[in-house]
Amino acid sequence: MNKDENDPLRENLGTRRIPKVRLADFPNADDIVRQGLLDDPRPAGAVDILLVNPPTPDGGYWIRTQHRVGRRTRENMVWPQVSLAQMAALLHPAYKVAIVDANAERMGWPEFARLLEKYRPRYYLTQVTAPTLENDMYGCFLAKARGAQTIAFGTHVTPIPRETLRPYPALDYVLVGEPDLTIRDLLDHLESRFDQRSPEIQRLFEKHDPTYRPAIGQDGAVDMHGIKGLVWRKGDELVMNLTRPFLADLDDLPIPLHDLLPLPKYRMPLIKGPFTFIVTSRGCPAGCTYCIKHVSYQYSARLRSPRLLVEEMQQLKKLGIHNIHMYADLFTVNRDQVMELCRLMIAEKLNVRWTCNSRVDYVDEEMLNLMGQAGCWLISWGIESGNEQILRHARKGAYPDKAERALRWARNAGIKNWGYFIIGLPQETEETIRQTIDFSKRLPLDIALFHVAAPYPGTPFFFEVVKNNWFRPGTRWEQVDMDKGTVLDYPGLPAERLLYWQKRAFREWAFRPGPMITYLKMLLSDRSTLKSAVSVGLQHLSWASTDTGLPVSS
Repeated sequence: MNKDENDPLRENLGTRRIPKVRLADFPNADDIVRQGLLDDPRPAGAVDILLVNPPTPDGGYWIRTQHRVGRRTRENMVWPQVSLAQMAALLHPAYKVAIVDANAERMGWPEFARLLEKYRPRYYLTQVTAPTLENDMYGCFLAKARGAQTIAFGTHVTPIPRETLRPYPALDYVLVGEPDLTIRDLLDHLESRFDQRSPEIQRLFEKHDPTYRPAIGQDGAVDMHGIKGLVWRKGDELVMNLTRPFLADLDDLPIPLHDLLPLPKYRMPLIKGPFTFIVTSRGCPAGCTYCIKHVSYQYSARLRSPRLLVEEMQQLKKLGIHNIHMYADLFTVNRDQVMELCRLMIAEKLNVRWTCNSRVDYVDEEMLNLMGQAGCWLISWGIESGNEQILRHARKGAYPDKAERALRWARNAGIKNWGYFIIGLPQETEETIRQTIDFSKRLPLDIALFHVAAPYPGTPFFFEVVKNNWFRPGTRWEQVDMDKGTVLDYPGLPAERLLYWQKRAFREWAFRPGPMITYLKMLLSDRSTLKSAVSVGLQHLSWASTDTGLPVSS
């Protein structure tokens, strides 16, 4: 035997020469994985489109709707996602649809991801708001990773569609403005399902846009440029198509598919049992500079007929819903509509308890009395400030003297009053905040909430803040929140002071005998709402018991 054969150095492969560096040739499995995703059999419960109110940023309850902003709610309100049910009604039965309201279901991201596996949607539609932007985009990321095309709508993406698409590649499309017809039009083009449009759907397109034509070229291919109301990606380019006209007659819309919503989960303070929304109109002619609803619906108002509203209420009663919120930008925008609706509800003996919102300059004593007789028991009023000059600058148009009169009319009609106030509108000072607090304590209010002014993108207030450099440096969209923080830094009134006064205003209003008695009655009125009422009280107590900013001498 050769002695070298037993040499341990020869057996060590590390003694050999190291191969020279070669051109990298990494294995590429992209095509196989992509094809595997496409060929993967879809589960039995798969849907064409999933309409989503995604999980919230912190696991708590958030308020979000089609033409409103997102905010954390300390009132434990769970808002119905009727806008999703409305779009579902326009898509069904041509498309298999499902709605997931993760907020109402208290669903976290892990459970939500499992639902995406269950439904495996081909299209994923989500609403987006400024305070929940990155959170909402995470839902798009999860859906995109499972093969869905992702679509967003809402008050945040309408004024800044390209600057939402640009930083978030998981988002494919943005629906600008009113999304109802645009989502149906987009899917019909992508899926070539024009033949599945019912006569009613066909009339919707023809009636509300006389220039409408399917965006199909001579070669039969889809011309994405022709789908109105859409912003989309063309390679690296972001394309903004022509605006889609508003729906001129809301009666042409089908009744929302309320049964797809988790109706038993929807709650509101002082209400015994579940409730839901009925949309009575869209748009508001008032000119408030801070209001986000004008971004989506502008300044016109479009009404639904009272007879159709009564028909929808009758359907909801069959679903076990006896509490309704008349959801509108301004419920009392048209006196004739309100009066006829109330008379019909009384004549039909609907026996529905309902709430609404209003402005103090869009009511009169006779109308409020009839509303009370028809079952209205609470009105939420946008009062905003006790200083007339601030209201004039904000183009509110409804001044303190009218507020006192309207709320007393409502109280005499047996209707409770819920007042909303805004701390920090332009021209605000600590003295004007003091006026607002004192004014709130004079009003016959059962509930009062104080928010900090929020310059949401697209509002005149937003452009005023930009022009005057009132945004706090480093501001992110998630911080533009009327409830838990502020991005405003006024000369002499920085963010910390605004937050301090917000909490102080609530403390001074709430910790008085009248409001405390109202809260105790709420606790004792219904055992089923006791747990929620205690939770609301503890949340407000915890929030209001801490100060932001330096002490203020009285």
